[in-house]
Amino acid sequence: ILTTNHALGCTDIICCIFFIVAIVGYVAVGILAWTHGDPRKVIYPTDSLGQYCGQGKLEKKPLLFYFNMMKCASPMVLLEFQCPTPQVCVEKCPDRTLTLVTAIAKPEDWKYYKSYCREDPGNKPMTEILQKKLCPAYLISSKPFLQRCFPSLGKKGEVITVGDQDKFNDGEKIRDAKDLVAGMKNATVVMEGRQVAMKIFEDYTKSWYWILICLLIAVVLSLIFIVLLRYLAGIMVWVMILMVIAVVACGIAYSSIKYVNLKDTAGSNITLQQLGFQPDFSVYLHIRQTWLAFIIILAILEVIIIIILIFLRNRIRIAVELMKEASRAVGYVMSSLFYPIFTFFLLTIVIAYWGITAVFLSTSSEPVYKVFNETDCPHGRQTCEPENFTISAMKTDCPRSECLFAFYGGETPYHKYLIFFQFYNVFLFFWCANFVTALGQMTLAGAFASYYWAPNKPNDMPAYPLCASLGRSLRYHTGSLAFGSLILAIVQIIRVLLEYIDHKLKGAENKFAKFLLCCLKCCFWCLEKFIKFINRNAYIMVAIYGKNFCRSARDAFFLLMRNVIRVVVLDKVTDFILFLGKLLIVGLVGIFAFFFFSGQTDAFKDAAPSLHYYWVPILTVLVGSYLIAHGFFSVYAMCVDTLFLCFCEDLERNDGSAARPYHMTTELRYILMKDADAAQTPTSRDETMQLTPPDKTMEN
Repeated sequence: ILTTNHALGCTDIICCIFFIVAIVGYVAVGILAWTHGDPRKVIYPTDSLGQYCGQGKLEKKPLLFYFNMMKCASPMVLLEFQCPTPQVCVEKCPDRTLTLVTAIAKPEDWKYYKSYCREDPGNKPMTEILQKKLCPAYLISSKPFLQRCFPSLGKKGEVITVGDQDKFNDGEKIRDAKDLVAGMKNATVVMEGRQVAMKIFEDYTKSWYWILICLLIAVVLSLIFIVLLRYLAGIMVWVMILMVIAVVACGIAYSSIKYVNLKDTAGSNITLQQLGFQPDFSVYLHIRQTWLAFIIILAILEVIIIIILIFLRNRIRIAVELMKEASRAVGYVMSSLFYPIFTFFLLTIVIAYWGITAVFLSTSSEPVYKVFNETDCPHGRQTCEPENFTISAMKTDCPRSECLFAFYGGETPYHKYLIFFQFYNVFLFFWCANFVTALGQMTLAGAFASYYWAPNKPNDMPAYPLCASLGRSLRYHTGSLAFGSLILAIVQIIRVLLEYIDHKLKGAENKFAKFLLCCLKCCFWCLEKFIKFINRNAYIMVAIYGKNFCRSARDAFFLLMRNVIRVVVLDKVTDFILFLGKLLIVGLVGIFAFFFFSGQTDAFKDAAPSLHYYWVPILTVLVGSYLIAHGFFSVYAMCVDTLFLCFCEDLERNDGSAARPYHMTTELRYILMKDADAAQTPTSRDETMQLTPPDKTMEN
């Protein structure tokens, strides 16, 4: 049957051409982004001239210093993300409190003071220095935070102090130290998100080696389970089920012990609502309510798994037999076990290209400078050019105004269409990722279908079934793969837009709009799941018959509907067993990662890296382990789905006679036709004979 691929020729050619054009456009967007973008804009602080602190000629000046922190108390800071005061890059933050008046009087202090000026004031009088804002009016003892210099505030009782003093001179008048708090808060709010991201990035740089080791452990565990499934399918399925129950039970026991031990600990009885959001997740582990939540969640999960196993115990026995048959097919196509590595490699390229392009697009704006003035000015907040600002009419009308860097933007045609490029980047990411996944599904389906439809197994199978299937998929069915992945990408991008709208409406009071949005999100989630199900089976039919996507999807859907009972009670039970296998691997690796990175075990305290947030590598390991386990177990899942669909097709096309013999093996016929008793009863002697278990001695 597979030879009909060559007879029918290429499928969905128009969509194939459209996909190629889209990829070419995607490359063009990437080139544009890489030409205009500069990731340094989100990594390094920028001075008033738009220069990056710690880069280029300012390499030895990594910190940003504000002339007048009081100006950062303005509400405009939160709108324009820039304090309306001169800012310079400095080598280190000031460690003493001085005013310009007192510094000029002492040569030693003046030499130190000039390192925080925008340029060397020379012998200019103090009034000219202040008028041109060449130097700050005062220095306050500061400490670096978020790569910026913030005043070192302290407390004496209930009084806020700076440099052990409750007051300071800003060059104009005596101020209370507490006046600095508002400015520091506004300046901090602008950078907090960036700082969390930088801490996470720093954690990755410290722990990437151990993360890779944990992921390697997940790979080894997955391979061990897959190989054992090949030879001990029946035993391994029950071992996986029992181990999942045991791992969840251990989680319940550990959470209960922590919950009891925190009973007399001070501060452990506050609620999660009172604590609020904390970027350091380790704080939550000192709260009893956190462990109580773990106990409840794990207990519910344990009960659900046990109830499902009780009700499906008979079906699981039959599913185990189907897993054994899938193991035979995998045994003849052993290279299929390593195909997920190829899929993972392609997905890594897609994700990396999308991420890099997104960063360069978001940083491809140009610096925008605006007029900042301490008094009323008709040109306030208007765009200006720092090169000729001193001789411009704006400076003439507002002598005390400054042309300072405000933010990154742009008015060129490229910047006007920047949002379109970002959308195109996200859409092509979904399309390409779905295409890679679809290619893997069709390749595996074609390889396992060649096993099923071979009259004399394995002699009539291709020499390299996986490579042959991959070649057929790319040569004849790229259009079908692009068509199916395009439909799925459209639904996914709609879901992203709905999530974006939901985020924007968080503060809205319109209950009907929230209800409607919730319904739409639910409907499109269901639609995405349905399309994935249809696509998966459509790719199997395309791999078998070589028909176009729409016809294959229709044939697969109606074939499954005619065998809906088998689909629900057998095929999905097998999926549940494989899901438990994934859950087991994630649980084992996750437990190891938790005790290692959290440092709660003496054996790992010396080896574990010092991290800001130890949940960062743990979450990475959990997600990575699931993706790895899913990749390896997806081979078995695809094998089961392919054999099941081929069986249904074989059953409708053939009757077991000499003229139209079944292509299924004797074992598979016994497994799946035995399950048919749930839906129908055989009425003929021939059908009854088919339900007799195969005689192993005769077969040998």
